Amino acid sequence: MRTITDERFAVHADDFKHYDTEKLRKHFLIEKVFVPGDITFSYTHYDRLMVGGVQPTVQPIKLDTYDQLKSEHFLDRRELGAINVGGNGKVRVDGEEYAVAHKEAIYVGRGAKEVIFSSDNAESPAKFYLNSTPAHHTFPTRKVGKADANVLQLGSSETCNERSIYQLLIHSVLETCQLQMGMTELKSGSIWNTMPMHTHSRRMEAYFYFEVPQDQAVCHFMGPAQESRHLWVTNEQAVVSPPWSVHSGAGTANYTFIWGMAGENLDYSDMDFYKPSELL
Repeated sequence: MRTITDERFAVHADDFKHYDTEKLRKHFLIEKVFVPGDITFSYTHYDRLMVGGVQPTVQPIKLDTYDQLKSEHFLDRRELGAINVGGNGKVRVDGEEYAVAHKEAIYVGRGAKEVIFSSDNAESPAKFYLNSTPAHHTFPTRKVGKADANVLQLGSSETCNERSIYQLLIHSVLETCQLQMGMTELKSGSIWNTMPMHTHSRRMEAYFYFEVPQDQAVCHFMGPAQESRHLWVTNEQAVVSPPWSVHSGAGTANYTFIWGMAGENLDYSDMDFYKPSELL
């Protein structure tokens, strides 16, 4: 097992205007989130959010520290959220084991010394999508299933954005320092997520797209509302969204995505909206 990491530096909105497709993908798209038997991480300079994935197969995988953190343990100064998008698995935190099934989440608070991920069945491995942010306080480790989530039913079939939003790791469900994570499932026939588009300069966001059918894709829109760009993403890829950028997507089929946010505001409804008619 090896930990695969890269570093993403912050981009100014003025510089963004001059990026071609290759440069957009280099700075904002995380093409490989899961590698069997490994942990991957991208360390971003947007609120120091780390985006990654761990796919244990035959052997459990321990969350080791990363040189960029300069700490003895990964969570000495951080909190961690994980959502399982694969087969059933387990997360052991300082000796206590949590069973985390498909589309269930776990929050691990600051100060945990040992975190180990495992799969119940190597033929159908767990895939834990990971977000981690700096933390100033220790909150208890807790598993959160879909039945524990706040659920919002938004959109309509007429506007092709009928969806269920599962607020999993969010302040109304459990206490965190700044990390928020949830999952949005689009209904059959719906393709638009997060419409109308919006920004929230108090925090950044990362999107992870999954359950994208084979040979299908999602067009992720980003940038200033009056000068947006797009990225084509496929199954199990993620996009880092700066606080000055809108974020929305339209797929060639319905799909599911995980949103993760970091910053100073834990109010989910803190959004500055742009109506479709206001976009240029």
